[in-house]
Amino acid sequence: MNIAIVGATGNVGRKIVEILEKKEFQVENLYLLASTRSEGKKISFNGKDHTVGDLEKFDFSIVKIAFFAAGSAVAEKWAHVAAEKTIVIDNSKYFRKDPDIPLIVPEVNPKQLTHVKKKKYYCKCKLLSHTSSSCFKTFARFI
Repeated sequence: MNIAIVGATGNVGRKIVEILEKKEFQVENLYLLASTRSEGKKISFNGKDHTVGDLEKFDFSIVKIAFFAAGSAVAEKWAHVAAEKTIVIDNSKYFRKDPDIPLIVPEVNPKQLTHVKKKKYYCKCKLLSHTSSSCFKTFARFI
């Protein structure tokens, strides 16, 4: 599965990379994305250095899931752009009170994700909000 992590150079983004590696999540291609000033940095995943790319230049159609771990300002600008081409799981608080975006808390409502698996989205785009960086394990089971 091809995965993108937006905000990969930040604390939450690096934690997602770490958990993907620790849980031996099957990643075919990992795309690490951040702002222009972080472009070119290296982050290790499964013993291989990955170069951080510029979010503004990325084509989200090549990934199955894009994890957003870059804060509300980035989510506001880029999550809907990405959701036109892939499934977006946002870690910011930006969408948490939006009635059209399902808020998923794995311990409370993991069955909400079956709508993603069946491609029956609650919103006009493929965008989900969640409450913690550890939620991706639950999302991945259903996608």
